[in-house]
Amino acid sequence: MAVNLLLGLQWGDEGKGKIVDVLTKDYDIIARFQGGPNAGHTLEFDGIKHVLHTIPSGIFHDKAINLVGNGVVIDPVIFKKELDNLNKFNLDYKSKLLISRKAHLILPTHRILDAASEASKGKAKIGSTLKGIGPTYMDKTGRNGIRVGDLELEDWKDRYRNLANKHEAMIDFYDAKIEYDLKELEQEFFEAIETLKTLTFIDSEEYLHQAQKEGKTILAEGAQGSLLDIDFGTYPFVTSSNTTAAGACTGLGIAPNKIKDVFGIFKAYTTRVGSGPFPTELFDKDGETMAKVGHEFGATTGRPRRCGWLDLVALKYAVHVNGVTKLMMMKGDVLSGFDTLKVCTAYKYKGETITHLPYNIEAENVTPIYTEVKGWSEDLTQMTEASQLPKELNDYIAFLEKELETPITIVSVGPDRKQTIHR
Repeated sequence: MAVNLLLGLQWGDEGKGKIVDVLTKDYDIIARFQGGPNAGHTLEFDGIKHVLHTIPSGIFHDKAINLVGNGVVIDPVIFKKELDNLNKFNLDYKSKLLISRKAHLILPTHRILDAASEASKGKAKIGSTLKGIGPTYMDKTGRNGIRVGDLELEDWKDRYRNLANKHEAMIDFYDAKIEYDLKELEQEFFEAIETLKTLTFIDSEEYLHQAQKEGKTILAEGAQGSLLDIDFGTYPFVTSSNTTAAGACTGLGIAPNKIKDVFGIFKAYTTRVGSGPFPTELFDKDGETMAKVGHEFGATTGRPRRCGWLDLVALKYAVHVNGVTKLMMMKGDVLSGFDTLKVCTAYKYKGETITHLPYNIEAENVTPIYTEVKGWSEDLTQMTEASQLPKELNDYIAFLEKELETPITIVSVGPDRKQTIHR
């Protein structure tokens, strides 16, 4: 049985959690393949908003098994808080939530290292969420990391102490003015470890292999967005893992030829949290309106998101890199009320007009070239059928489909799972 893959095509915050929640009824297994608690997937239904950071977005469905794959990095403290929040809804998550033994653990000293590194950069900081993600992936590639499976070993605390001691020496090297109480952080960490150990640890690549043989349906869930990919994103203002389709193979142990559909999620406009280039960013009333109407604040950090017109140059790039087969457009309702919409269809790059994403998209190199399309004024939030959508929105969708050469199969018109129109 083939695996379907869902990921974000911009700088994150596209609304992946909602779509996974909407689609989960069609899948037996939801598997998260990369990233850590720097992700915030927001789900809304029955008048309640839920924010998940590490746990896959299918956890609120009765039948789906939710797997945290080997490519994910887990902070036991944040994970425990997520589980505590789920307890409010009487969810039997212990029978529905599996953890890969090969997933790496975020230690308290990883978070301190993250803060020290960011503080030492001054104005050159990259906008880290300070969750310890980068240092954890550095230990992973440096072959120093502690994995979930190590918790089953008798000497795991010795391994922890050795790595934490190394981290403390590195923190001193940064000479950054940050305050922390490691003993207090460690107490919270070890308590959370005991909670984590009550869950089921598995050899996830073998589990998924057997599930495919048995004909189980699997949806691989990404975090962050394609333009934050460590290789293909706007480096160095990126995350520390592969957020693109290839990351699903390495982050779950799934062979490339087992992936069937790639669902690409994008907003009807563009947002970005933190530092980094953003060619279509708006600093006027239009940008303020998008932020206000779209409630553009980070689900994990609460930071305000920068807003701008849709960048088709960057979006095409993400579609190509990921091999997207179906597109899903989020927050179409936010653009209601704009008389005219602008779409970036090319860049002026070093005196030339180009339609591909170049190596460097900093403002001194890139100027967006816009195509204008007519906006719409109707309130979309109560619409339930594609036939109800205003002509101008349908024209906008048709324009995007032609440019991207990929069908848009879902249009979201609000945060609730019911506010989802299938085309």
